[in-house]
Amino acid sequence: MQSIEEKRVYGDRTGAVDAYVACSIGVVRVHVADDAVGEFSLRARCDPRDLASTADALAVATDEDVRLLTLEEEDEAGSDDPAFVETGFGPAVAVGADGSDLLAAGETGRVARRRADTDDWGSLTDEPIATIRAIDGNLVGTDDGVYRVHRDELDHAGLTDVRDVAAAGVPLAATVDGLYKLGNGWMAIRDGPFDVVASRSGDEYGRLERAHAVAGETVTAYDGEEWRTLESPDGRIVDVAYGERTYAVTADGTFLVASDDADGPAWRSQSLGIDDVRALALAPARTA
Repeated sequence: MQSIEEKRVYGDRTGAVDAYVACSIGVVRVHVADDAVGEFSLRARCDPRDLASTADALAVATDEDVRLLTLEEEDEAGSDDPAFVETGFGPAVAVGADGSDLLAAGETGRVARRRADTDDWGSLTDEPIATIRAIDGNLVGTDDGVYRVHRDELDHAGLTDVRDVAAAGVPLAATVDGLYKLGNGWMAIRDGPFDVVASRSGDEYGRLERAHAVAGETVTAYDGEEWRTLESPDGRIVDVAYGERTYAVTADGTFLVASDDADGPAWRSQSLGIDDVRALALAPARTA
C-alpha cells in the first residue's frame, strides 16, 4: 500500500467537494471537483468505525470515543493540525446525524443522543439492544431489526438482521433477506442479501430523489422513478454519499464518482492507496 502521509495531487481543480473516508489508518480527506478526484491527505490517525456529517462538523466513531471535527476550523487549520475534539461518549461502533443532533452506538448496545445545544450525551436505551450495525437519521439498524428514535426512546420498527439503513425521503433497510422500503409496513424492493443502502430525499416530503443499494458487488440504483441494476465497479462498495454527484468508496480504497457518459451512468475511479475502508461522509458546507 502506498503511503499518504504526504499530500498527493491529481490536477489543479477548484470548487472541490470535501469527502472524508474512514479506513485502517484513520480518516482521509479527499477533494473532488466535478467527476475528478484531486488531492487527498490523512487528517487523523485513529481506528474509525463510522462517519457522519452535521451542518458544521464531522463526527467520527472510533474505538476510544466519538470525535468531532468542526469543518470551519478544518478549513482554517489547513493540512497541518485539524482539531478533532473528544465528546466523552466512549468507544463507538456507529454514529449518525438526526437533524442537528448526533446519535451514537456503543460496543455494548447503548444508543445515546447529543443535542446540538449541549455537550452531554443522553441515553436512549435503558437496556442494551442487539448488535448495532448502522445509524442514519432517526433509524438504527441492528441484527434484531430497525429501531426508530421517538422523543427520548427507541421504538422497534420491524424486520430482522438489518445491515444498513437510510432515512432520507423514504426509510430504506438493507437486510440479509432483501432490500425494503417503509410504507404501509415494510415492503420488499429486491430479494436476497443486501449490505449497503443510501438515499437522498426529493423536494417533496416522503419522496426519494436518489438511492443506491449494494449486494456483494452488485449495485442497484433508484433514479426517482425506478430501481435498476448498474454496471458494477471493480471492488465492493461499502458506502455511498450524495452531493452534486453520487460518490462511493470501495473496501479496498477506490474512490468512485458517478459520471453521466454518452452511454449512460458510469463510475470514474481513483485509488487512494488505503485499505479496510469502512465509511464515507461529505462535508455539507461544500455540497449542493
